[in-house]
Amino acid sequence: QVQVVESGGGLVQPGGSLRVSCAVSGLTFDMHPVSWFRQAPGKEREFVALILTTGTTRYRDSVNGRFAISRDNAKNTVYLQMNSLKVEDTAVYYCKIVGSGTDYWGQGTQVTVSS
Repeated sequence: QVQVVESGGGLVQPGGSLRVSCAVSGLTFDMHPVSWFRQAPGKEREFVALILTTGTTRYRDSVNGRFAISRDNAKNTVYLQMNSLKVEDTAVYYCKIVGSGTDYWGQGTQVTVSS
């Protein structure tokens, strides 16, 4: 059974930093790309960042240069380091991994950027 668990969200002031984590179990972690998405109230869920098995990364334009995705295959964990946070980054952040054609999502972790 595949499990995806996000953690590390919280309240941070504009300009601050936060790191969220995504722990995965139940599949061969290092063989799968992992993505972060986010969903703000009243908005569609949107792609944030992706890390491939090779370590290659991709970002949405609005976070490029501020966010950094990384993975620790020994810990079956992906991280999203978020710097220079803006109010518009406020959302629930979700982690997704695809295994055998199935999308596995976590329950999400709330990130609130506010003064």
